[in-house]
Amino acid sequence: MTPGAACFLFLQGPPGPFFRMLAEGLRKEGHRCCRVNFNGGDWIGWRGPALNYRGTIHGWPDFLAALLAREQITDIVLFGDCRPLHMVARRLARDRALTVHVFEEGYIRPDWVTLERGGVNGNSSLPKDPQAYLQLATGLPPLPNYPPIPASFRVRAVEASLYYFATWALSPIFRGYRSHRPHGSFAEMAGWTGRMIRRPLARLRSFLVRRKLGMRPYFVLPLQLDSDHQIRTHSPFAGMAEAIDTIIASFAAHAPAPFALVVKEHPLDNGLKAWRPIVRAAAARHGAAARVAFIEHGDTNDLVRGAEGVVTVNSTTGTLALAAGKPVAVLGAAVYDLPGVTHQGSLDDFWTRSGAPQLEIYEAFRRVLAARCLLRGGFSSVAGRAHLVPSAVARLSASRAALAREAPSPVAKVSA
Repeated sequence: MTPGAACFLFLQGPPGPFFRMLAEGLRKEGHRCCRVNFNGGDWIGWRGPALNYRGTIHGWPDFLAALLAREQITDIVLFGDCRPLHMVARRLARDRALTVHVFEEGYIRPDWVTLERGGVNGNSSLPKDPQAYLQLATGLPPLPNYPPIPASFRVRAVEASLYYFATWALSPIFRGYRSHRPHGSFAEMAGWTGRMIRRPLARLRSFLVRRKLGMRPYFVLPLQLDSDHQIRTHSPFAGMAEAIDTIIASFAAHAPAPFALVVKEHPLDNGLKAWRPIVRAAAARHGAAARVAFIEHGDTNDLVRGAEGVVTVNSTTGTLALAAGKPVAVLGAAVYDLPGVTHQGSLDDFWTRSGAPQLEIYEAFRRVLAARCLLRGGFSSVAGRAHLVPSAVARLSASRAALAREAPSPVAKVSA
């Protein structure tokens, strides 16, 4: 291998070809790349030489430990750090002084992807002190006003449906696999297919709700994925329905009468939970049926810019609101939940006593994130991957080269 070269082990990534394209780029830089497939969706997205792990989670630690030593792995690449399979990998990597690179949806939206060493979100090593960002940002350039990167719901839906179909179809081969998500692969595929079919009607319904809202002042509650570890691991709620009920109860009791609450469905929701009736039932239960609106579609940026504020568990939609100077209340763990940036009081106080973010701190936060753990692009569109793959290859290669200069090779520790 060339000086500073590494052996990257790829575990589970987002649906689609991103991890395969990233590995191709790393190989061109002189690195070796290995892959473990855990299900048919992993297999169809990789389309190349790989190890197919057919065992259960109980046999995974021994399998992985042997693989790390045999292939002299230096780096592990994965998407989402709280999946049971990935938690095992992070633990073994820590014991062997290997580097784990975690991809996730961007801390800042849109058009950004997170790539952080060790862990993301609640496991991130980012500082919690706003003064630290002011100091770290000294000398860093401001973020340019980049043109938007075209996104494609259709590409996301097709790639997700294909992933879950392949997982279901090849389940007899990968008998030991159990998804970290609560629904089976066939249900996931059916949910995405249903969303594509219902999309035109949902768009029309959302348009009519927005028009009915008119000039009425409103707050925004962006829904998050019920299966996401941002909810299941990094929040006080068992699921999104519990969060909805808590937020609507507070809104009904403490928000002034003229204000409405607009609940926005997550753009990547799989359609398996009927959020509209869940929201309506919660609003009726708390006497706020006439003040709570639900929409499936719409420009989130536009929705947030017109809002009085955003209340969220820990959605990155909060960063859109902060960039627009809007107050944000965070109920879970979020890297952007900083004094001077987000509302630090109770949720009940937020509706009447929230203050605008200190943009100096937030802009310092954004500059530090862009330099340390953000990449321009997206996982699920041609344009997004065209931006993301080269910058991810460069970031991973630079990280490996820096680690090689700073410390003894992890390979030596594994081989010793």
